[in-house]
Amino acid sequence: MTSEQPAQEVRDWLIENGWSPGRDIGEKAEKMVRARMEDSARQGFALVPVPPALQVIHAYGGLRLPHPKAPDVAWVMEPTVGYDGDAAAIAELATGLGVGLFPVGYEASEHGILLVDEKGRFFHLHHTGGYYLGNDEFDAFSRFLTLSSDPDAEDYFV
Repeated sequence: MTSEQPAQEVRDWLIENGWSPGRDIGEKAEKMVRARMEDSARQGFALVPVPPALQVIHAYGGLRLPHPKAPDVAWVMEPTVGYDGDAAAIAELATGLGVGLFPVGYEASEHGILLVDEKGRFFHLHHTGGYYLGNDEFDAFSRFLTLSSDPDAEDYFV
């Protein structure tokens, strides 16, 4: 997670949707992380939480962040939602990127998985492939609000 402050538009949107500066859901975040780790282990691909993902889950976990112009389009900050086989797909994307990845949520319209890497970058694992969402949470949120196009994650492979 970045130490920078969000742009005013992003800050206002986050606050409207239940976030506040210094928000930390504490033990709820730890329970979410443990549940996700248990599920990935069950799938045969143990996902290891990376510190920036843990920070994101603590700060935004449990929030539904709808796009202001399209409420059905939302990021749901719930890392436990996934599908059978997603741990293998996450591990494959992490290998390509050369960094650890951990789920922090999903996008509501098509249930693609939102991921954060060990550098704090956001990625989206969609049924059509992996996509880059932003350099940190504020960049990703800003790009979401402006409906910026999401480059292929392969552009970030090592």
